[in-house]
Amino acid sequence: MDAPTISPAKLAHFVLKTNRYKELVDWYVLVLGAKIVHRDKMATFMTYDDEHHRLGILNMPVIPQTRAMAGVDHIAFTYGSLSDLLATYERLKEAGIEPVWPVNHGATLSFYYRDPDSNAIELQVDVFSSLEATNEFLRDGRFAINPIGIDFDPEDILARHKAGASDEELMRWPDKVTARTAPPAAAYLGHFHSALFKAAGLAKSRSRRS
Repeated sequence: MDAPTISPAKLAHFVLKTNRYKELVDWYVLVLGAKIVHRDKMATFMTYDDEHHRLGILNMPVIPQTRAMAGVDHIAFTYGSLSDLLATYERLKEAGIEPVWPVNHGATLSFYYRDPDSNAIELQVDVFSSLEATNEFLRDGRFAINPIGIDFDPEDILARHKAGASDEELMRWPDKVTARTAPPAAAYLGHFHSALFKAAGLAKSRSRRS
């Protein structure tokens, strides 16, 4: 008899290694509003919620600073509301940190950033109010038409939000969506979204031949 599969209860933390130790620590404290729970010459651990530590940063001054083809593509953090996400966008912009790719994925409205080591960090809010509605969107064909997403102007969304537009209006996926022909923003273009774009192009070319 096969033993039952037991899934983890939650994602606990992630750890980054860097030769820009102080710069990376300061960036994540600012961006996430995190509190440092331990810090020494070798490592810093921080949290922003009820977990004892969500992020660890290791000081490794001798490693080369390159962006490898393999490894983590991006790390995503979900905010509780669109208001919270936009307030964070404003706060970071005032600190000189701007998104490299604002995009509506349909299931999430997302701002992608680059940390000082060029790791891609996604700050997002869920578009739908329930997991069931999100899963329906992902499975019923709407997402498949454009799995990368629709770029947007953060300042436009922010201005309309302040003018009283509803969250549903600001995050709504259009009724008619066409396949995306442009790749993600060049400043982002992670391996995951690059692969999605190539796969979408391949599927489109196959459909033309059939």
